[in-house]
Amino acid sequence: MRTEDLNYDLPEAAIAQTPVAPRDSAKLLVDLGPQAQPQDALVADLADFLLPSDLLILNETRVLPARVAVLRSGGGAGEVLLLEPLEDDDGGWWEALCRPSRKMRVGEQVAAARGSLRFEIGEDLGQGQRKVRPIHQGNLLQELELSGEAPLPPYIHERLSDQERYQTVFSQRPASAAAPTAGLHITADLLAKITGKGVQIKTVELVVGLDTFRPVTAENLEDHQIHSEWYQVPAETWDEVKTAQATGRRVVAVGTTTVRALESAAASSELHGRTRLFITPGFQFAVVDVLMTNFHLPRSSLLAMIQAFIGPRWRDLYSTALERQYRFLSFGDAMLLQRGPLLKGDHEAQA
Repeated sequence: MRTEDLNYDLPEAAIAQTPVAPRDSAKLLVDLGPQAQPQDALVADLADFLLPSDLLILNETRVLPARVAVLRSGGGAGEVLLLEPLEDDDGGWWEALCRPSRKMRVGEQVAAARGSLRFEIGEDLGQGQRKVRPIHQGNLLQELELSGEAPLPPYIHERLSDQERYQTVFSQRPASAAAPTAGLHITADLLAKITGKGVQIKTVELVVGLDTFRPVTAENLEDHQIHSEWYQVPAETWDEVKTAQATGRRVVAVGTTTVRALESAAASSELHGRTRLFITPGFQFAVVDVLMTNFHLPRSSLLAMIQAFIGPRWRDLYSTALERQYRFLSFGDAMLLQRGPLLKGDHEAQA
């Protein structure tokens, strides 16, 4: 498939710069299938589109406050963005994005602009990435909470006044470089409403990397080197998935990262590990039936997953969303998709 087939015109004005309040007041474009017009709703209405028999699955990862403003040894300003610890490295080294990378020397130490955290600069890994070693006296996470902030995507230009708005309300272990953004719309009240309807809720963890936001640059999709991410599907969650499938119940994923975790477990028969699963058109989904997701960047691997999930009608849905002034990308609105006609409950679908 040509990557250009995943392109579309995204006006700058359609890119949401701030999250809406309350979270579940975001709009929800509900895909009713290829023969029907999509329906406008709110995320607060999500329970109305779920069946009591559904299994809803969330990605509970939490964003690490990993973007740290630093002062270089020569006095200039810079930035270190921790991505993830380097595997099989017991020296405490991380993969990081550094700015300005070319002016940072191997062996140099840079100091956080706030707090006592320091970083030793290591070898150049290419594309602005370096090995860095955090130097801290106490707990690294506590140091990062003092010195760092959540790394917002590059297309968001406004500073976030409340850092918790880039965290889901159900987030657990800080590890990700980016939020599982579909989950940002979910509130505790909405979860209570969903469970009150009888829907089971389970979780997975997929540690989201920054490559999620990068457009595919290869001319052909199959030539793109997909990034790897760490995932874990708890045995309890997987048991519920298998039970749901055996009894004909739907598995509903909140976010593309949840899809990647579940489909990786199915494809590898491993409930945890690193995944390079690249979901592209022609992929045979083994787990997920319904997907709630935000609107994605043109030419992105996430948009390839959407085409794999519902086919080329994503173009009509995106066009409709732009015409109806939906907000796009991380802080934008959401859509609800199913591989087949999506019914609003059983009783309302027949109306």
